[in-house]
Amino acid sequence: MRLAPGSQPDGNPGAALLLLQALQRGGVRHLVLCPGSRSAPLAVAAALLEPRGVRLFTAVDERSAAFLALGLGRASGIPAAVITTSGSAVANLLPAAVEADHGAIPLLLLTADRPQRLKGCGANQSVNQEQFLAASVRWLGQAAAEGLASMAPAAIEDLAQRALAASLGDGVRLPPGAVHLNLPFEEPLHATGAELQVLRSQATATATATAAAAMAPEGPFLAPPDLGGLDPDRPGVVVAGPWRGRPDAWRAHAEALRRWQRRTGWPVLADGLSGLRGLEGLRLVAGYDLLLDRPRRGFDGDQVLRLGPLPASRRLQQWLQRQGGRQLLITEADPRPLDPLGLVQGQWSGGLAAWLEQWPAQRLQGGASPEALRQAETWHEAEARLQRWLDSQLGGDSLQEPLLARQLSRLLPPGLPLMLANSSPVRDWESFADPAAPARPIFGFRGASGIDGTLSIACGLAEALGQLVLLTGDLALLHDSNGWLWQRQLRGRLTVVLIDNGGGGIFEQLPIRTDPPQAMDFDRLFAMPQAVDQRALAALHGVPGRRVECLAELAEALPWALAHPLALLELRTDRRQDADLRRRLRTMAP
Repeated sequence: MRLAPGSQPDGNPGAALLLLQALQRGGVRHLVLCPGSRSAPLAVAAALLEPRGVRLFTAVDERSAAFLALGLGRASGIPAAVITTSGSAVANLLPAAVEADHGAIPLLLLTADRPQRLKGCGANQSVNQEQFLAASVRWLGQAAAEGLASMAPAAIEDLAQRALAASLGDGVRLPPGAVHLNLPFEEPLHATGAELQVLRSQATATATATAAAAMAPEGPFLAPPDLGGLDPDRPGVVVAGPWRGRPDAWRAHAEALRRWQRRTGWPVLADGLSGLRGLEGLRLVAGYDLLLDRPRRGFDGDQVLRLGPLPASRRLQQWLQRQGGRQLLITEADPRPLDPLGLVQGQWSGGLAAWLEQWPAQRLQGGASPEALRQAETWHEAEARLQRWLDSQLGGDSLQEPLLARQLSRLLPPGLPLMLANSSPVRDWESFADPAAPARPIFGFRGASGIDGTLSIACGLAEALGQLVLLTGDLALLHDSNGWLWQRQLRGRLTVVLIDNGGGGIFEQLPIRTDPPQAMDFDRLFAMPQAVDQRALAALHGVPGRRVECLAELAEALPWALAHPLALLELRTDRRQDADLRRRLRTMAP
């Protein structure tokens, strides 16, 4: 329903429809609806827009719903909107809001509420929900205290536009993130059949074709002083952290990095989540976490160009702290401080491509200096030796987690997107995946580094991208077992590769175990193994699964799983043995 300027919306359903139409015109194309009575006007409006270009998901779990929307927003660069009722439902949105905040992911959280007259007087399901998410959202938008339907259409449109703008960020003051729209509704909440017929006949399609252009953050970006003070004619190093830019900015980012390396010769230390590994035209150092386990001659970084968030490798961080030269940090539309080490002399949020465009053309002509090439070759020769040595050490057919990361990177079809769950999977991929394997989009959610919502995020990514593989541990998968409920609504294909090592394997890599062992119950206090048959649990949700006993079976099982809309491959490993293997590899690395 498009209302004439100055006219009033037709009660709660009309006001809700006006709000959602404004969001749709701004580019929103995914709505995730959770059950509730107070949110009934929003539910009805969402259903009316479904035949008109909006993809509507329904969820019984608000926590899972918010993480599905998070995955949709990460993959598309456009916020998905979650609709919930009032009360404790809102509290379940907090984990996803936290990740959206730290991970710079656009997300819209629309929560129905009681009108102000029912607040603070003991009315049922009336809580201070407007405060629940305040610390983790870019903006809290409040509808009129008397109810959304009391607002003029222009005010409702303005509320939607401000929410979209805040969720996308401006690249100067705020990065993308979550926005909370708290929407009071006065009774009556539920429309009659006749009213719905009128609304349905008045609803009009909302164009979404211009979503990406309409929602791209606009400058001006702040010009970097003195172009960061970096000298392309001297040796230096590029440290590329996890990619968190908009999807439509990726090609320009990769090409800008190629251009910079051709000019400077600088080696690129590429995080496993940087998305750079396997790309043509780049010479990368992927094994830096192993190479930097001890000081090495020739590994200097008098100039360091850092891209995006700091990689999680502690060895790399220690190496950065030992460098005495200039460090410049460039982020993709994220102006927040992203230098926990306090080492950078300048930070710019305009993105690598725009930064490079500001260089004088003559400064970018020619090639690298002999000195820079010699230093770069020191890095590349060490990287080549390391990768050959890892090939010799990670052989055989047994299910060892470092070996699994290496083989899976080779077995997955080129270009197939991959999500790495937090804790062991993302760390093993960083150190042991084959850097010569085919390039692919890589997703990890290291903003808050939790295991919340792992499966639901993967479902959102698969829906937006068409297909995805999730590599996860057993606790992370079990933590979001409600994510299997998306099976009946999912259109994208998702293959879940489960590493079941009987609990939290990451704790085996930390100095927690005691000597003698009986001084502390390690499993009960930290690993927390769970007696759950994950394949049976998936099967209860209609998801087929297979147990994989060795790597040869994995090569056969992957095509089977990839052909299913949603499938589970279960691989059982020994976390203690794998922790010992990682320690040996780090100690013996050449």
